[in-house]
Amino acid sequence: MKKLLAGIVILLLVLSCDDDKKIPPEIECMVIDMRVERFDELFAKSDSSDLQALKNQFPYLFSSRYPDEYWYQKFTDTIQIEINTEVAKAFPDFDQQKASLETLFKHIKFYFPTTTVPKIVTIATEPDYRGKVVLADSLLLIGLTSYLGTDHHFYTGIPRFQARSFREEQIDVDVAAAFAKEKVSTPRNKEFLSQLIYEGKQLYLMKELLSLQPESEILGYTEDELTFARENEQNIWEFFIKNELLYDTDSKLLSRFIDPAPFSKFYLEFDNETPGRLGRYIGYEIVSSYMQKNDVPLKTMLFQDAATIFAAAKYKP
Repeated sequence: MKKLLAGIVILLLVLSCDDDKKIPPEIECMVIDMRVERFDELFAKSDSSDLQALKNQFPYLFSSRYPDEYWYQKFTDTIQIEINTEVAKAFPDFDQQKASLETLFKHIKFYFPTTTVPKIVTIATEPDYRGKVVLADSLLLIGLTSYLGTDHHFYTGIPRFQARSFREEQIDVDVAAAFAKEKVSTPRNKEFLSQLIYEGKQLYLMKELLSLQPESEILGYTEDELTFARENEQNIWEFFIKNELLYDTDSKLLSRFIDPAPFSKFYLEFDNETPGRLGRYIGYEIVSSYMQKNDVPLKTMLFQDAATIFAAAKYKP
């Protein structure tokens, strides 16, 4: 009897492990060649005598707008030296991040076979929340200074709602977002519904590409904020309907419900208790409903117009 119970327990453990495994086997078994070059480390160890060799190896990182004297000063600049030191402490190696990016690009190659796996180059410059990663065909630049941890002193003066994404867990999310932005065309009309679905397409694609990331990371929410969005989804939708916002073309709706912000703007007393970008969340739910109720390939959805998606989604929060 004890042996039988032990066998059942082992079986349940195995099954639970299988349930936790989110990467489809046909994706996990793929083999890709991904190279990482730590320019941040090379630059930190270099001096003016190495400049020409660095320019030869990484010409795309040295703009012709800056004379050599500018880079000579960078080698001894105290701020740059502190940046180099802090990045080296946070990223003594890049193995874990490379593994996450390999998983991401396996997904990308599965859904988009002609995509080139880019060479990854890590850099260390001043923090920039607008350009944390740059994805350009066969090259991926990652600014490691923007992933040192939410409370790092470099981010003093940066709004909290922006700085909280300055974590290494967001590297593959930001790369997936950059890729998704390339794959989803900007809507031709300015109707709020089209903007919602445009954002929803990108988030849905990111979810498909980031099997191991929790939904909250993909949406840029804390768990509490995601809970708020889920629990109030119907109320948010009813607000949009009641105020006839779906076909409104007022550009202010973007800053109220889609653009990065500390909270969403319903112009109600509880606004500062809400998470930002709730319009993106609604768009994501509309697209998710469409994909659940219709047998449509992922790539087809990306090119589908907003009106078709909305009609076929039969969205009822």
